[in-house]
Amino acid sequence: MRNYLSIKDIDSLTDWVAEARELKSNPRQLNNLGKHKTIGLLFFNNSLRTRLSTQKAAMNLGLEVIVMNFGSEGWALEYADGTIMNEGTSEHIKEAAQVVSQYCDIVAIRAFANLKNKEKDEAEQVLNGFKKYADIPVVNMESSVGHPLQALADAITLDENNSKSKPKIVLSWAPHPKALPHAVANSFVEMMQLQDADFVITHPEGYELDKKITKDIPIEHNQEKALENADFVYVKNWSSYSDYGQVVSKDSNWMITKKKLGNAKFMHCLPVRRNIVVADEVLDSNQSLVIEQANNRTYAAQVVLKKILENN
Repeated sequence: MRNYLSIKDIDSLTDWVAEARELKSNPRQLNNLGKHKTIGLLFFNNSLRTRLSTQKAAMNLGLEVIVMNFGSEGWALEYADGTIMNEGTSEHIKEAAQVVSQYCDIVAIRAFANLKNKEKDEAEQVLNGFKKYADIPVVNMESSVGHPLQALADAITLDENNSKSKPKIVLSWAPHPKALPHAVANSFVEMMQLQDADFVITHPEGYELDKKITKDIPIEHNQEKALENADFVYVKNWSSYSDYGQVVSKDSNWMITKKKLGNAKFMHCLPVRRNIVVADEVLDSNQSLVIEQANNRTYAAQVVLKKILENN
């Protein structure tokens, strides 16, 4: 494996989860694997868990870490070929990616969707620009379309907490005051397609995700019906895909409460808006797995970096 750009880059989810759990049992067991190598973490958007967990994972493997926040520290990049750079951009991705390749052995990138132009977002200009012009492995720390490190951490968390041969897992939309990207939901859906589970997505009408991703997964617009007998409930807000980037509903009735959750375990990628997306009574209960998910972000990143180092 050269790059980790999508959950589809995983050849065997079961094996990767098992490997991550083995690393978790002794995180420093391979602390010479990345010796004398450097990873560059490039952030075009804010981060807490992704930055700290990826940096910790790299350190566990003996990698040196360079962090750069492009929003406040880097030149504005140009991505289009043949452009006359007489406006706001100062540096082309062609040079930037090649320069980063001289300083680093791996580059990891976080660049969100702007939710204004679907075609531009789905073109993944930042991620694919580095993939095209860098000559080092590229890791996706959340892009316009996907968040494969989060989805892998979610798979680890499910594996650690599941006791059934075929659990019922529900991905539920929840209200949010802002328009949010589809990346986390997309990658969770793609990860679930690799699992043996009874999986259903629930959301209000108008919040359908990209059908190329959801494919034939059952969609239920009645949230309470979808949540019946659930073992795990993964909650996330996303903006409209068909009416791209728009907030077409803020229906507070979709907030997750203890009554709705029943006996299920609660999952969310964080950060989460309390008493908007989910009630305090859920987050503060022993049914909440959100802190475990955050912890598993380290081991998701670590197994990805381990495989890249072993294969490059």
